[in-house]
Amino acid sequence: MMPSVNPDSSDKDSEPFVETDPTGRYGRYNELLGCGAVKKVYRAFDQEEGIEVAWNQVKLRNFSDEPSMVERLYSEVRLLRSLKDRNIIALYSVWRDDQRDTLNFITEVCTSGNLREYRKKHRHVSMKALKKWSKQILKGLNYLHTHEPCIIHRDLNCSNVFVNGNVGQVKIGDLGLAAIVGANHVAHTILGTPEFMAPELYDEDYTESVDIYSFGMCVLEMVTLEIPYSECDNVAKIYKKVSSGLRPAALNKVKDSEVKAFIEKCLAQPRARPSADELLKDPFFDEVIDDDDDENEYESVGSY
Repeated sequence: MMPSVNPDSSDKDSEPFVETDPTGRYGRYNELLGCGAVKKVYRAFDQEEGIEVAWNQVKLRNFSDEPSMVERLYSEVRLLRSLKDRNIIALYSVWRDDQRDTLNFITEVCTSGNLREYRKKHRHVSMKALKKWSKQILKGLNYLHTHEPCIIHRDLNCSNVFVNGNVGQVKIGDLGLAAIVGANHVAHTILGTPEFMAPELYDEDYTESVDIYSFGMCVLEMVTLEIPYSECDNVAKIYKKVSSGLRPAALNKVKDSEVKAFIEKCLAQPRARPSADELLKDPFFDEVIDDDDDENEYESVGSY
């Protein structure tokens, strides 16, 4: 165990820690990396490994009247600890701070933030690069879906996929809405981001194929730089379109017929929707080298 670090004893030239974990290994800075409905994510440092990490913090007093929400958070953390895959965000440590009434967990940090913001920042990206990102997301989904027991993410979207831009690597994160389901692979709760939710999610009777639908919407957003169903100004209108089988207007902006056909496969009726494993073998990925760490080739192009 490392000695505890005193945030006030830092040299004046070094950045002070706002707090440290009980072992003194991890120190949290005041810089916010992200903020969601449930947790805040801060930049932090692993003094043992000498690497930057993400310090996820949830103020439990916000959920004093919602024990089910607290249990969900614990479930996310327990789930993350069991997952070991290069395309899933890794969890290093977790603890509850009774004094501050917070749940804290340390995860790996991706240098370039989430895929939605990264794609907005880099508007001219080759189709080859987009396919590489897509393939890595599918690899992560395949890992979850073939896990024992099967894990359904249920809230896959471009803001929950994170990027290491220097090596073109993407990883699935934010598994807070994930459901571990049994052998029958059927789950029964409505949760998620409306624009990315498969129609059967609203019927509360679905399988891991809902993640394939959401993945299709992620590919659509990556290609068009537009969040699906952005033509709808409220959730009710999105629900009406999704449940009626009406595709988002953004799909009409996809010029490349191969790309459009691939997205349509992902958005098909549940029984016709391919699995992650089947999609990984799709000719769509024929030109993608099967190595996540190869150097990405970028070329400036217009729309696809």
